[in-house]
Amino acid sequence: MSEKIEFAQVLADRTKWLAIRVIKLVGKFPNKVEYWIIGKQLIRSATSVAANYRAVRRARSSKEFLAKLNIVVEECDETLFWMEMLEDAQLIEASSMKDLKVETMEVLSVLAKSKQTMTNKLRGAG
Repeated sequence: MSEKIEFAQVLADRTKWLAIRVIKLVGKFPNKVEYWIIGKQLIRSATSVAANYRAVRRARSSKEFLAKLNIVVEECDETLFWMEMLEDAQLIEASSMKDLKVETMEVLSVLAKSKQTMTNKLRGAG
C-alpha cells in the first residue's frame, strides 16, 4: 500500500472513530432541551466529517477533491465549536471531553494542512 493511500486510510479511520465517540458522548447526555439541541448539532457535524472525508477519497479531480475537503474542514471546525459550546455553557466538564477535543483539533489540523497543500498545488498548476 502506498504511503499516500495508507495516510488517507488512517485519516478515514480517525474521522469515523471521532464520529462514533461523539455519538457515544451525546448518548450519555441528560434528557434536557439544551443538551438535545447541542447534541444533535454535534452528532450532525461529527458524522458529516467522516462521511464527507469518505467522499473526498472518491473525488474525480483535484478541484472536486478540494471542494469536498473544504466541506470536511468546515464540518470539523463546527464540531469543535459545539464542543466549546458545551464547555462554555457549563453543560459538560471540560475534562470529560478533553481527549475527544484534542483528537478533533488534531484531525482539523491535518485536514487544514491537506487543504492548504492542495490549494497551493492547484494554484501552481493553474
